Amino acid sequence: MTQKLAYADDRFHDECGVFGVFGHEEASKLTYLGLYALQHRGQESAGIVSSDGTELHLHRAMGEVEEIFTPPVLTNLPGNLAIGHTRYSTAGDKALLNAQPIMIDCNKGKVALGHNGNLTNAAEWRRKLEHRGSIFQTNSDTEVIVHLLARSQARNLTGALGDALNQVEGAYSLLVLTTDELIAVRDPRGFRPLSLGKLGDAWMVASETCAFDLLNGQYVREIEPGEMVRISRSGIESIHFAPEKPLQQCIFEHVYFARPDSIIFGRSVNDSREALGRTLAKEHPVSADIVVPVPDSGVPAAVGFALESGIPFRMGLIRNHYIGRTFIEPSQAIRNFGVKLKLNPIRSLIEGKRVVLVDDSIVRGTTSRKIVRMVRESGATEVHMRISCPPTISPCYYGVDTPTREELIASSSTPEEICKYIGADSLGYVSLAGLKRAVSDTKGSYCTSCYTGVYPTDLVQLEVRNGIASSKTGDAMNGNASEGSNEHPVTVEHES
Repeated sequence: MTQKLAYADDRFHDECGVFGVFGHEEASKLTYLGLYALQHRGQESAGIVSSDGTELHLHRAMGEVEEIFTPPVLTNLPGNLAIGHTRYSTAGDKALLNAQPIMIDCNKGKVALGHNGNLTNAAEWRRKLEHRGSIFQTNSDTEVIVHLLARSQARNLTGALGDALNQVEGAYSLLVLTTDELIAVRDPRGFRPLSLGKLGDAWMVASETCAFDLLNGQYVREIEPGEMVRISRSGIESIHFAPEKPLQQCIFEHVYFARPDSIIFGRSVNDSREALGRTLAKEHPVSADIVVPVPDSGVPAAVGFALESGIPFRMGLIRNHYIGRTFIEPSQAIRNFGVKLKLNPIRSLIEGKRVVLVDDSIVRGTTSRKIVRMVRESGATEVHMRISCPPTISPCYYGVDTPTREELIASSSTPEEICKYIGADSLGYVSLAGLKRAVSDTKGSYCTSCYTGVYPTDLVQLEVRNGIASSKTGDAMNGNASEGSNEHPVTVEHES
Protein backbone atom coordinates (compact mmCIF):
# COMPACT_ATOMS: atom_id res chain seq x y z
CA MET A 1 0.00 0.00 0.00
CA THR A 2 1.27 3.45 -0.82
CA GLN A 3 0.32 6.91 0.35
CA LYS A 4 0.40 10.11 -1.67
CA LEU A 5 1.69 12.99 0.43
CA ALA A 6 2.37 16.65 -0.22
CA TYR A 7 6.02 17.60 -0.15
CA ALA A 8 6.70 20.69 1.94
CA ASP A 9 10.20 22.12 2.13
CA ASP A 10 11.52 24.11 5.07
CA ARG A 11 12.23 27.32 3.17
CA PHE A 12 11.09 30.88 2.86
CA HIS A 13 9.29 31.56 -0.41
CA ASP A 14 9.16 34.77 -2.36
CA GLU A 15 5.60 35.56 -3.35
CA CYS A 16 6.08 36.19 -7.07
CA GLY A 17 7.95 37.50 -10.07
CA VAL A 18 6.88 39.93 -12.80
CA PHE A 19 8.00 40.48 -16.40
CA GLY A 20 6.84 42.90 -19.10
CA VAL A 21 7.59 43.75 -22.75
CA PHE A 22 6.76 46.81 -24.83
CA GLY A 23 7.32 47.08 -28.58
CA HIS A 24 8.09 43.54 -29.74
CA GLU A 25 6.02 41.56 -32.23
CA GLU A 26 6.40 38.41 -30.12
CA ALA A 27 5.68 40.07 -26.78
CA SER A 28 3.77 37.15 -25.27
CA LYS A 29 6.49 34.65 -26.23
CA LEU A 30 9.18 36.86 -24.70
CA THR A 31 7.04 37.22 -21.58
CA TYR A 32 6.70 33.45 -21.37
CA LEU A 33 10.48 33.08 -21.55
CA GLY A 34 10.95 35.87 -19.01
CA LEU A 35 8.61 34.12 -16.59
CA TYR A 36 10.45 30.86 -17.25
CA ALA A 37 13.65 32.55 -15.99
CA LEU A 38 11.73 33.80 -12.95
CA GLN A 39 10.09 30.45 -12.14
CA HIS A 40 12.07 30.21 -8.88
CA ARG A 41 10.07 33.18 -7.58
CA GLY A 42 6.75 31.31 -7.78
CA GLN A 43 5.60 27.88 -8.91
CA GLU A 44 1.89 27.62 -8.17
CA SER A 45 0.25 29.82 -10.80
CA ALA A 46 1.18 32.09 -13.67
CA GLY A 47 -0.52 34.45 -16.09
CA ILE A 48 0.11 36.66 -19.12
CA VAL A 49 -1.91 39.60 -20.43
CA SER A 50 -1.11 40.90 -23.91
CA SER A 51 -2.42 43.84 -25.92
CA ASP A 52 -3.00 44.01 -29.66
CA GLY A 53 -3.61 47.78 -29.44
CA THR A 54 -7.37 47.43 -29.04
CA GLU A 55 -8.07 44.57 -26.63
CA LEU A 56 -6.34 42.94 -23.67
CA HIS A 57 -5.98 39.15 -23.86
CA LEU A 58 -5.55 37.14 -20.66
CA HIS A 59 -4.55 33.59 -19.82
CA ARG A 60 -3.93 32.40 -16.25
CA ALA A 61 -3.72 28.91 -14.80
CA MET A 62 -2.45 26.90 -11.88
CA GLY A 63 0.88 25.18 -12.36
CA GLU A 64 4.34 26.03 -13.67
CA VAL A 65 5.11 28.30 -16.60
CA GLU A 66 6.02 25.66 -19.19
CA GLU A 67 2.89 23.63 -18.39
CA ILE A 68 0.58 26.63 -18.78
CA PHE A 69 1.87 28.44 -21.86
CA THR A 70 1.74 25.94 -24.69
CA PRO A 71 2.12 27.15 -28.31
CA PRO A 72 -1.68 27.27 -28.88
CA VAL A 73 -2.12 29.36 -25.73
CA LEU A 74 0.57 31.83 -26.78
CA THR A 75 -1.04 32.12 -30.22
CA ASN A 76 -4.13 33.47 -28.47
CA LEU A 77 -2.09 36.20 -26.75
CA PRO A 78 -1.41 38.56 -29.70
CA GLY A 79 0.15 42.00 -29.71
CA ASN A 80 3.45 43.79 -29.19
CA LEU A 81 3.12 44.50 -25.46
CA ALA A 82 2.47 42.14 -22.57
CA ILE A 83 2.99 41.58 -18.86
CA GLY A 84 3.33 38.31 -16.97
CA HIS A 85 3.29 37.11 -13.39
CA THR A 86 4.37 33.92 -11.64
CA ARG A 87 3.10 33.37 -8.13
CA TYR A 88 3.83 31.44 -4.99
CA SER A 89 0.96 31.21 -2.50
CA THR A 90 0.61 29.94 1.04
CA ALA A 91 -0.76 26.47 1.80
CA GLY A 92 -4.45 26.18 1.10
CA ASP A 93 -4.48 29.28 -1.07
CA LYS A 94 -4.31 27.86 -4.56
CA ALA A 95 -7.37 29.48 -6.09
CA LEU A 96 -7.14 30.48 -9.71
CA LEU A 97 -9.16 33.56 -8.83
CA ASN A 98 -6.13 34.94 -6.96
CA ALA A 99 -3.71 34.26 -9.81
CA GLN A 100 -2.30 37.33 -11.54
CA PRO A 101 -2.18 39.54 -13.54
CA ILE A 102 -5.56 40.93 -12.48
CA MET A 103 -7.49 42.36 -15.43
CA ILE A 104 -10.15 45.04 -14.92
CA ASP A 105 -12.45 47.27 -16.93
CA CYS A 106 -13.06 50.56 -15.12
CA ASN A 107 -13.53 54.24 -15.80
CA LYS A 108 -9.78 54.48 -16.57
CA GLY A 109 -10.18 51.91 -19.35
CA LYS A 110 -9.00 48.32 -19.57
CA VAL A 111 -6.08 47.73 -17.22
CA ALA A 112 -4.06 44.68 -16.11
CA LEU A 113 -1.87 44.61 -13.00
CA GLY A 114 0.82 42.25 -11.74
CA HIS A 115 2.27 42.75 -8.25
CA ASN A 116 5.30 41.50 -6.34
CA GLY A 117 5.11 42.40 -2.67
CA ASN A 118 2.58 42.81 0.12
CA LEU A 119 0.51 45.80 1.24
CA THR A 120 0.59 46.03 5.02
CA ASN A 121 -2.58 48.17 5.25
CA ALA A 122 -4.57 46.18 2.67
CA ALA A 123 -6.99 44.68 5.20
CA GLU A 124 -7.78 48.14 6.59
CA TRP A 125 -8.38 49.57 3.11
CA ARG A 126 -10.48 46.59 2.10
CA ARG A 127 -12.83 47.17 5.05
CA LYS A 128 -13.14 50.87 4.18
CA LEU A 129 -13.79 50.19 0.50
CA GLU A 130 -16.36 47.48 1.16
CA HIS A 131 -18.13 49.87 3.55
CA ARG A 132 -18.27 52.36 0.66
CA GLY A 133 -19.84 49.79 -1.64
CA SER A 134 -16.85 48.25 -3.44
CA ILE A 135 -17.28 44.58 -4.32
CA PHE A 136 -14.07 42.53 -4.21
CA GLN A 137 -13.66 39.57 -6.55
CA THR A 138 -10.44 38.16 -5.05
CA ASN A 139 -8.53 37.95 -1.77
CA SER A 140 -5.51 39.64 -3.34
CA ASP A 141 -4.22 42.88 -1.86
CA THR A 142 -3.52 43.95 -5.44
CA GLU A 143 -7.26 44.43 -5.88
CA VAL A 144 -7.14 47.17 -3.22
CA ILE A 145 -4.95 49.15 -5.64
CA VAL A 146 -7.48 48.48 -8.39
CA HIS A 147 -10.39 49.94 -6.41
CA LEU A 148 -8.38 52.95 -5.24
CA LEU A 149 -7.30 53.57 -8.84
CA ALA A 150 -10.92 53.40 -10.08
CA ARG A 151 -12.08 55.88 -7.42
CA SER A 152 -9.35 58.44 -8.14
CA GLN A 153 -10.47 61.78 -9.56
CA ALA A 154 -7.24 62.09 -11.57
CA ARG A 155 -7.83 62.51 -15.29
CA ASN A 156 -5.14 60.12 -16.52
CA LEU A 157 -3.98 56.66 -15.52
CA THR A 158 -0.58 57.63 -14.16
CA GLY A 159 -2.18 60.27 -11.95
CA ALA A 160 -4.81 57.82 -10.70
CA LEU A 161 -2.16 55.18 -10.08
CA GLY A 162 -0.09 57.69 -8.12
CA ASP A 163 -3.18 58.60 -6.05
CA ALA A 164 -3.85 54.94 -5.29
CA LEU A 165 -0.28 54.06 -4.38
CA ASN A 166 0.17 57.05 -2.10
CA GLN A 167 -2.68 55.65 0.03
CA VAL A 168 -1.19 52.19 0.55
CA GLU A 169 1.73 51.04 2.67
CA GLY A 170 4.19 48.22 2.25
CA ALA A 171 6.00 46.56 -0.61
CA TYR A 172 5.09 46.69 -4.27
CA SER A 173 6.96 46.24 -7.51
CA LEU A 174 4.09 46.65 -9.92
CA LEU A 175 3.53 46.24 -13.66
CA VAL A 176 0.47 47.86 -15.24
CA LEU A 177 -0.65 47.25 -18.83
CA THR A 178 -3.22 49.13 -20.90
CA THR A 179 -4.03 48.66 -24.57
CA ASP A 180 -1.17 50.97 -25.56
CA GLU A 181 1.24 51.46 -22.65
CA LEU A 182 3.29 49.64 -20.03
CA ILE A 183 3.88 51.17 -16.60
CA ALA A 184 6.41 49.89 -14.06
CA VAL A 185 6.31 51.10 -10.45
CA ARG A 186 8.44 50.48 -7.36
CA ASP A 187 7.44 51.47 -3.84
CA PRO A 188 9.29 54.39 -2.18
CA ARG A 189 11.28 52.14 0.16
CA GLY A 190 12.31 49.81 -2.68
CA PHE A 191 11.54 46.58 -0.82
CA ARG A 192 11.31 44.32 -3.88
CA PRO A 193 13.57 44.48 -6.96
CA LEU A 194 12.50 45.69 -10.40
CA SER A 195 14.79 46.33 -13.38
CA LEU A 196 14.56 47.93 -16.82
CA GLY A 197 16.07 46.31 -19.91
CA LYS A 198 16.18 46.56 -23.71
CA LEU A 199 16.06 44.09 -26.59
CA GLY A 200 16.72 46.00 -29.80
CA ASP A 201 14.04 48.68 -29.88
CA ALA A 202 11.82 46.86 -27.39
CA TRP A 203 11.71 47.66 -23.67
CA MET A 204 11.55 45.01 -20.95
CA VAL A 205 10.90 45.11 -17.20
CA ALA A 206 11.64 42.22 -14.84
CA SER A 207 11.95 41.29 -11.17
CA GLU A 208 15.47 39.99 -11.93
CA THR A 209 18.05 40.67 -14.61
CA CYS A 210 18.54 36.94 -15.31
CA ALA A 211 15.33 37.19 -17.36
CA PHE A 212 17.05 39.68 -19.70
CA ASP A 213 20.05 37.35 -20.07
CA LEU A 214 17.88 34.51 -21.35
CA LEU A 215 16.59 36.77 -24.14
CA ASN A 216 20.00 38.29 -24.97
CA GLY A 217 18.62 41.57 -23.68
CA GLN A 218 20.57 44.42 -22.13
CA TYR A 219 20.17 45.45 -18.51
CA VAL A 220 19.70 49.23 -18.49
CA ARG A 221 19.06 50.17 -14.86
CA GLU A 222 16.91 49.63 -11.80
CA ILE A 223 13.49 51.20 -11.55
CA GLU A 224 14.19 53.61 -8.70
CA PRO A 225 12.28 53.48 -5.41
CA GLY A 226 9.29 55.80 -5.68
CA GLU A 227 9.55 55.88 -9.49
CA MET A 228 6.86 55.20 -12.06
CA VAL A 229 8.22 54.45 -15.54
CA ARG A 230 5.68 54.89 -18.34
CA ILE A 231 6.53 53.30 -21.70
CA SER A 232 4.40 54.20 -24.72
CA ARG A 233 4.74 54.96 -28.43
CA SER A 234 5.95 58.43 -27.37
CA GLY A 235 8.94 56.88 -25.62
CA ILE A 236 9.86 56.38 -21.99
CA GLU A 237 8.85 58.75 -19.21
CA SER A 238 10.00 58.75 -15.57
CA ILE A 239 7.61 60.05 -12.89
CA HIS A 240 8.51 60.30 -9.21
CA PHE A 241 5.07 59.89 -7.69
CA ALA A 242 5.84 59.65 -3.97
CA PRO A 243 7.87 61.51 -1.34
CA GLU A 244 11.30 60.04 -0.72
CA LYS A 245 11.53 57.51 2.12
CA PRO A 246 14.48 55.66 3.70
CA LEU A 247 15.49 52.67 1.57
CA GLN A 248 14.49 49.21 2.86
CA GLN A 249 15.67 46.81 0.16
CA CYS A 250 15.09 43.14 1.05
CA ILE A 251 18.46 41.75 2.11
CA PHE A 252 17.15 38.18 1.78
CA GLU A 253 17.15 38.64 -2.00
CA HIS A 254 20.94 38.45 -1.76
CA VAL A 255 20.91 35.64 0.81
CA TYR A 256 18.48 33.29 -0.93
CA PHE A 257 15.64 34.48 -3.19
CA ALA A 258 17.31 35.83 -6.30
CA ARG A 259 19.19 33.70 -8.78
CA PRO A 260 22.98 34.07 -8.38
CA ASP A 261 23.29 35.24 -12.00
CA SER A 262 21.08 38.28 -11.34
CA ILE A 263 22.01 41.82 -10.43
CA ILE A 264 19.79 42.92 -7.55
CA PHE A 265 19.80 46.43 -6.07
CA GLY A 266 22.78 47.22 -8.29
CA ARG A 267 24.93 44.35 -7.01
CA SER A 268 25.81 40.85 -8.25
CA VAL A 269 23.98 38.25 -6.16
CA ASN A 270 26.78 35.73 -6.69
CA ASP A 271 29.35 38.24 -5.38
CA SER A 272 27.23 38.82 -2.28
CA ARG A 273 26.88 35.10 -1.56
CA GLU A 274 30.56 34.35 -2.02
CA ALA A 275 31.33 37.28 0.30
CA LEU A 276 28.92 35.80 2.84
CA GLY A 277 30.81 32.50 2.67
CA ARG A 278 34.14 34.24 3.18
CA THR A 279 32.65 36.11 6.14
CA LEU A 280 31.40 32.82 7.62
CA ALA A 281 34.90 31.33 7.38
CA LYS A 282 36.37 34.36 9.18
CA GLU A 283 33.69 34.57 11.87
CA HIS A 284 33.33 30.80 12.49
CA PRO A 285 36.53 28.99 11.49
CA VAL A 286 36.70 25.22 11.94
CA SER A 287 39.14 22.39 11.29
CA ALA A 288 37.58 20.19 8.63
CA ASP A 289 38.35 18.11 5.53
CA ILE A 290 35.68 19.25 3.04
CA VAL A 291 33.14 22.05 2.55
CA VAL A 292 29.78 20.76 1.24
CA PRO A 293 26.95 23.08 0.16
CA VAL A 294 23.27 22.33 0.69
CA PRO A 295 22.24 22.77 -2.97
CA ASP A 296 21.35 24.85 -4.73
CA SER A 297 21.20 28.02 -2.65
CA GLY A 298 24.15 27.12 -0.46
CA VAL A 299 26.62 26.71 -3.34
CA PRO A 300 28.05 30.26 -3.77
CA ALA A 301 28.45 30.74 0.01
CA ALA A 302 30.19 27.35 0.26
CA VAL A 303 32.56 28.39 -2.54
CA GLY A 304 33.39 31.54 -0.57
CA PHE A 305 33.90 29.54 2.63
CA ALA A 306 36.22 27.11 0.85
CA LEU A 307 38.25 29.90 -0.80
CA GLU A 308 38.70 31.78 2.47
CA SER A 309 39.42 28.74 4.66
CA GLY A 310 41.49 26.73 2.20
CA ILE A 311 39.31 23.66 2.88
CA PRO A 312 38.43 21.80 -0.35
CA PHE A 313 34.96 22.36 -1.83
CA ARG A 314 33.05 19.21 -2.73
CA MET A 315 29.52 18.67 -4.08
CA GLY A 316 28.79 16.00 -1.48
CA LEU A 317 25.00 16.37 -1.75
CA ILE A 318 23.24 15.89 -5.07
CA ARG A 319 19.86 17.53 -5.60
CA ASN A 320 17.01 15.93 -7.53
CA HIS A 321 15.66 18.86 -9.57
CA TYR A 322 12.58 16.99 -10.76
CA ILE A 323 10.72 16.56 -7.49
CA GLY A 324 7.05 17.51 -7.68
CA ARG A 325 4.77 18.83 -5.01
CA THR A 326 3.37 15.38 -4.18
CA PHE A 327 4.91 11.94 -4.05
CA ILE A 328 4.03 8.32 -3.37
CA GLU A 329 5.53 7.19 -0.06
CA PRO A 330 6.18 3.48 0.47
CA SER A 331 4.13 1.86 3.24
CA GLN A 332 7.44 0.70 4.72
CA ALA A 333 8.69 3.91 6.32
CA ILE A 334 12.05 5.12 5.01
CA ARG A 335 14.08 7.26 7.38
CA ASN A 336 14.37 10.89 6.23
CA PHE A 337 12.28 10.02 3.18
CA GLY A 338 11.25 13.60 2.33
CA VAL A 339 14.81 14.94 2.40
CA LYS A 340 16.20 11.91 0.54
CA LEU A 341 13.66 12.56 -2.17
CA LYS A 342 15.33 15.94 -2.72
CA LEU A 343 18.97 15.36 -1.68
CA ASN A 344 21.27 12.36 -1.82
CA PRO A 345 24.78 12.22 -0.32
CA ILE A 346 27.81 10.89 -2.16
CA ARG A 347 29.16 8.46 0.42
CA SER A 348 32.62 8.15 -1.18
CA LEU A 349 33.21 11.90 -0.69
CA ILE A 350 31.80 12.10 2.84
CA GLU A 351 32.83 8.86 4.55
CA GLY A 352 35.56 9.38 7.13
CA LYS A 353 35.57 13.15 6.63
CA ARG A 354 35.02 16.16 8.88
CA VAL A 355 32.34 18.03 6.94
CA VAL A 356 31.37 21.70 6.89
CA LEU A 357 27.76 21.97 5.66
CA VAL A 358 26.91 25.43 4.28
CA ASP A 359 23.29 26.55 3.87
CA ASP A 360 21.57 29.90 3.43
CA SER A 361 19.22 29.75 6.44
CA ILE A 362 17.57 27.68 9.13
CA VAL A 363 13.80 28.21 9.36
CA ARG A 364 12.13 25.58 11.57
CA GLY A 365 15.24 23.45 11.84
CA THR A 366 13.52 20.22 10.81
CA THR A 367 15.19 19.95 7.40
CA SER A 368 18.64 20.89 8.74
CA ARG A 369 18.28 18.17 11.36
CA LYS A 370 17.50 15.54 8.71
CA ILE A 371 20.37 16.66 6.47
CA VAL A 372 22.88 16.52 9.35
CA ARG A 373 21.64 13.04 10.26
CA MET A 374 21.85 11.90 6.63
CA VAL A 375 25.45 13.15 6.31
CA ARG A 376 26.41 11.36 9.52
CA GLU A 377 24.81 8.16 8.27
CA SER A 378 26.99 8.48 5.17
CA GLY A 379 30.06 8.16 7.36
CA ALA A 380 31.02 11.74 8.28
CA THR A 381 33.10 11.81 11.47
CA GLU A 382 32.06 15.42 12.25
CA VAL A 383 29.37 17.72 10.84
CA HIS A 384 29.74 21.49 11.28
CA MET A 385 26.79 23.63 10.13
CA ARG A 386 27.44 27.13 8.77
CA ILE A 387 24.59 29.50 7.85
CA SER A 388 25.11 32.47 5.50
CA CYS A 389 22.72 34.81 7.32
CA PRO A 390 21.94 35.73 10.96
CA PRO A 391 19.35 33.78 13.00
CA THR A 392 15.87 34.42 11.56
CA ILE A 393 13.73 35.50 14.52
CA SER A 394 10.80 37.36 12.92
CA PRO A 395 8.34 36.82 10.06
CA CYS A 396 8.30 39.03 6.98
CA TYR A 397 5.34 41.29 6.13
CA TYR A 398 6.64 42.62 2.82
CA GLY A 399 6.00 39.92 0.25
CA VAL A 400 7.69 36.81 1.64
CA ASP A 401 5.84 33.74 2.81
CA THR A 402 7.29 32.97 6.25
CA PRO A 403 6.18 30.88 9.22
CA THR A 404 4.83 32.52 12.35
CA ARG A 405 7.30 33.75 14.95
CA GLU A 406 6.53 30.68 17.07
CA GLU A 407 7.53 28.37 14.19
CA LEU A 408 10.91 30.07 13.66
CA ILE A 409 13.34 28.04 15.74
CA ALA A 410 15.72 30.98 16.29
CA SER A 411 12.96 33.10 17.83
CA SER A 412 12.93 30.95 20.97
CA SER A 413 16.22 29.02 20.90
CA THR A 414 19.86 30.04 21.19
CA PRO A 415 22.39 28.96 18.54
CA GLU A 416 23.71 26.42 21.08
CA GLU A 417 20.22 24.96 21.54
CA ILE A 418 19.66 24.88 17.76
CA CYS A 419 23.02 23.15 17.27
CA LYS A 420 21.99 20.46 19.73
CA TYR A 421 18.56 20.08 18.10
CA ILE A 422 19.92 19.61 14.57
CA GLY A 423 22.63 17.26 15.84
CA ALA A 424 25.66 19.19 14.53
CA ASP A 425 29.09 19.33 16.17
CA SER A 426 29.05 23.11 15.81
CA LEU A 427 26.83 25.82 14.34
CA GLY A 428 27.79 29.28 13.11
CA TYR A 429 25.66 32.09 11.68
CA VAL A 430 26.91 35.15 9.83
CA SER A 431 26.61 38.19 12.09
CA LEU A 432 24.27 41.02 11.10
CA ALA A 433 27.28 43.32 10.69
CA GLY A 434 28.97 40.68 8.52
CA LEU A 435 25.86 40.34 6.38
CA LYS A 436 25.72 44.09 5.80
CA ARG A 437 29.41 44.18 4.86
CA ALA A 438 28.93 41.31 2.42
CA VAL A 439 26.27 43.26 0.47
CA SER A 440 28.19 46.56 0.81
CA ASP A 441 25.42 48.12 2.89
CA THR A 442 27.27 51.17 4.17
CA LYS A 443 24.19 53.43 4.38
CA GLY A 444 21.62 51.17 6.06
CA SER A 445 19.72 50.70 2.78
CA TYR A 446 18.51 47.14 3.45
CA CYS A 447 15.54 45.76 5.37
CA THR A 448 16.76 43.34 8.06
CA SER A 449 13.47 42.98 9.96
CA CYS A 450 13.53 39.17 9.84
CA TYR A 451 16.77 39.24 11.86
CA THR A 452 15.93 42.09 14.24
CA GLY A 453 12.15 42.16 14.71
CA VAL A 454 12.23 45.91 13.99
CA TYR A 455 9.98 46.85 11.07
CA PRO A 456 10.19 49.96 8.86
CA THR A 457 6.42 50.55 8.51
CA ASP A 458 4.45 51.97 11.42
CA LEU A 459 1.38 49.73 11.21
CA VAL A 460 3.39 46.49 11.32
CA GLN A 461 5.67 47.75 14.10
CA LEU A 462 2.64 48.82 16.16
CA GLU A 463 0.96 45.43 15.73
CA VAL A 464 4.17 43.59 16.61
CA ARG A 465 4.64 45.76 19.68
CA ASN A 466 1.08 45.00 20.79
CA GLY A 467 1.55 41.30 20.12
CA ILE A 468 -1.26 41.03 17.59
CA ALA A 469 0.63 40.66 14.32
CA SER A 470 1.11 37.29 12.65
CA SER A 471 3.05 36.16 9.61
CA LYS A 472 -0.20 36.34 7.70
CA THR A 473 -0.65 40.11 8.11
CA GLY A 474 -1.82 41.37 4.76
CA ASP A 475 -3.57 38.08 4.09
CA ALA A 476 -5.63 40.01 1.61
CA MET A 477 -2.87 38.88 -0.72
CA ASN A 478 -2.72 35.31 0.47
CA GLY A 479 -6.22 34.49 1.71
CA ASN A 480 -8.35 31.51 0.85
CA ALA A 481 -10.77 31.66 -2.01
CA SER A 482 -12.56 29.20 -4.22
CA GLU A 483 -11.42 28.74 -7.77
CA GLY A 484 -12.83 31.13 -10.30
CA SER A 485 -12.86 31.46 -14.06
CA ASN A 486 -10.09 33.34 -15.83
CA GLU A 487 -12.29 34.04 -18.81
CA HIS A 488 -13.69 37.39 -17.73
CA PRO A 489 -12.13 40.51 -16.24
CA VAL A 490 -13.30 41.95 -12.95
CA THR A 491 -15.55 44.97 -13.49
CA VAL A 492 -14.95 47.84 -11.09
CA GLU A 493 -17.52 50.58 -10.80
CA HIS A 494 -16.44 54.17 -10.27
CA GLU A 495 -18.16 55.94 -7.42
CA SER A 496 -17.99 59.72 -7.12
